[in-house]
Amino acid sequence: MTAVRIHPGEWVVVCDGTKALVLENAGDEKFPNLKTREVYQQEDPKTHEQGTDAPGRSINSIDARRSAMEQTDWHLQAEQRFLQKLAGHLDAAINAGQTKSLIVVAPPRALGVLRQAYSHNLRAALRAEIDKDLVKLPVYQIEKHLAG
Repeated sequence: MTAVRIHPGEWVVVCDGTKALVLENAGDEKFPNLKTREVYQQEDPKTHEQGTDAPGRSINSIDARRSAMEQTDWHLQAEQRFLQKLAGHLDAAINAGQTKSLIVVAPPRALGVLRQAYSHNLRAALRAEIDKDLVKLPVYQIEKHLAG
């Protein structure tokens, strides 16, 4: 992985579908010192606590064949809502002038959801996207991964 230069005051957002760390570089480009600004976390209840009923069945109108409906993926829906909400928080922070630029670090599926939720201002402030899942690591290890 190539090293990423993190500007002083720049935010690094490390997230997945259930947790997000908003880190700010309190150091300089050569020696980044990431400090935690905010932590967002969503509750992840078990599937049986989220669903209300068994998946339905449909009946073909031409003959008597039936086919099962696919089970709703409640976890995926919760992850998508969480990431869309995170994009909203980041957009509000940029509009309020809390940061001028940011770097997003997330696994590919989370990046896909985030990209759809980026506003014009957020997209303009985005300096880099890194498709890695680092959210479970301590901050000093995230620093090492990004510094190369």
